[in-house]
Amino acid sequence: MATKEEPTFEEQLAQLQQIVNQLEQGNVPLEEALQQFQEGIKLSKELQGKLTNAEKTLGHLIDDDGSEKVYEGSDDDPSNNGGGNRGYGSGDQVKG
Repeated sequence: MATKEEPTFEEQLAQLQQIVNQLEQGNVPLEEALQQFQEGIKLSKELQGKLTNAEKTLGHLIDDDGSEKVYEGSDDDPSNNGGGNRGYGSGDQVKG
């Protein structure tokens, strides 16, 4: 018996985008819209899980000697509004 291959992240994302587009058009019968909405939520959770796993994988660096260490670069995160981030709204003003 052949096993069914799991769809890729990109395939699932395309499917979610298709569901969203159909629901946004508003010409889907209510029962079908509810079914698509539930499928969209399921896909969204699966995609979020895949992103979280990828993030964890990328968060580990391999040293020259082959040992693994955890990367902690919170200052590089543009969504981080804390200390090291000096982007827009940081409060720094140029006085002239």
